[in-house]
Amino acid sequence: MKIVLTGGGSGGHVFPLIAVVREIKSLYLQKRLAESRDVFGEFKDKKSPKSEGLDFYYLGPRDEFSLILLSQEGVRTEEISAGKLRRYLTAKTFFENLVDIFFRVPWGILQSFFRLFFFAPDLIFSKGGYGSFPVVLAAFFLRIPIFLHESDVDPGLSNQILCRFSQKIFVSFPKTERFPLSKMILVGNPIRKEILAGSPSEAKELFKLAGGKPVLLVLGGSQGAQRVNDLILAILPSLLPDFEILHQIGEKNFLQVKAEADVTVSGEMERFYHPFAFFREEEVKQAYAAADLVVGRAGAGVIFEIAAVGKPSILIPYPEAAQGHQLKNAYAFSASGASVVFEEGNLTPNFFLEKLDYLFSRPQDLEKMRQAAVKFAKPQAALEIAQYLFAFLKM
Repeated sequence: MKIVLTGGGSGGHVFPLIAVVREIKSLYLQKRLAESRDVFGEFKDKKSPKSEGLDFYYLGPRDEFSLILLSQEGVRTEEISAGKLRRYLTAKTFFENLVDIFFRVPWGILQSFFRLFFFAPDLIFSKGGYGSFPVVLAAFFLRIPIFLHESDVDPGLSNQILCRFSQKIFVSFPKTERFPLSKMILVGNPIRKEILAGSPSEAKELFKLAGGKPVLLVLGGSQGAQRVNDLILAILPSLLPDFEILHQIGEKNFLQVKAEADVTVSGEMERFYHPFAFFREEEVKQAYAAADLVVGRAGAGVIFEIAAVGKPSILIPYPEAAQGHQLKNAYAFSASGASVVFEEGNLTPNFFLEKLDYLFSRPQDLEKMRQAAVKFAKPQAALEIAQYLFAFLKM
């Protein structure tokens, strides 16, 4: 069984791929276990079967973060050339678009064609993004079955184009736009089930939490969110008397933001502020377990993780996201009652503080948000995708 994975280069693409890989491995091992036992339940060859015969191969643009994480899951990785269409036109982006369209994308298709030809996969699973375009197009020419996953309410341009070549499209939101209904399967956004295993007591020990105050978890994403960081820094002296903060800053901005926070926070309040560049898997599950409320952007990955762990949230959509997809994601989630949405243009530090004070003065509202988040969640998305792919291959 050979599966090729592809997608753009960010945590929003790579974590769902990892979740699906883990579920496919689990199903495959269960199948091998069942086949290797006799009628009495004993192993026929006295050895526990392993996952030989299951190969994963990732093709995508250069991105160290994604390639390292996938390699840790036993996925072979190779880089290909990829280009994207920039829709904010300037003289510079006009020429960059020409180079990408006429050179990088064709070269990426050629690279993908030969690698797919020699690897001969059973299917392609694409997470979308510009990095998936050459791979999926090459797979179509080679008549390899293609399955897409779309995270957002409003699909990205790559998936809009590539959907016509796919067998099925797994979608995250009930009212996903632009795809033919006959091809869509609603599953949610795949999450790593390991993040559901956090413990408040373990979180307190891991993060050296002082305790006695509600915990705010601020998520900037793998690349950081500078304007969210700036908002938190502006009100940090006002937040810390009432809240303890776990702050994922982002590796790019970490040193600068931490230096500013060190100037702002001093004395007794220092023990209530916990800055991190990025949460590893063990840390993120404990951070979710500790949190009383989550503040973050509105990528589908964050939304479905927040829902799965059943936490109330405040979402601040990234306004420059392509096609405003984060804004649509945020409002789709908030319509369930699970979240409060602040658009950046309307957000001031004082307004944010007032909303926090209001929410924590009404615990019944926070509980309703928590229940709505759990109801919205689809924690089995990765398993459902894995089961569908297994059925397609008649495994």
